[in-house]
Amino acid sequence: MDSDLLERLDRYAARTGVTKTSVIAAALEAHLESNDTAPDLPFLAVGKSDHGRLSLDGRGIAWREAGQRPRPEEG
Repeated sequence: MDSDLLERLDRYAARTGVTKTSVIAAALEAHLESNDTAPDLPFLAVGKSDHGRLSLDGRGIAWREAGQRPRPEEG
């Protein structure tokens, strides 16, 4: 780190009565919150297809979320 930046951090921490670690953690959290983007989902939605059945991926997700295993005839 730049020595000027470390000095500013030291003065700020002393003036406000907080630790330097908490100042750095708060700054990092604020930076990540404003700059971190959520990744795109690999699919748009899970639902029934035009022929009335869930896709294979949709069925797998539904079974996994229900905490069950698919029956052999369902894949």
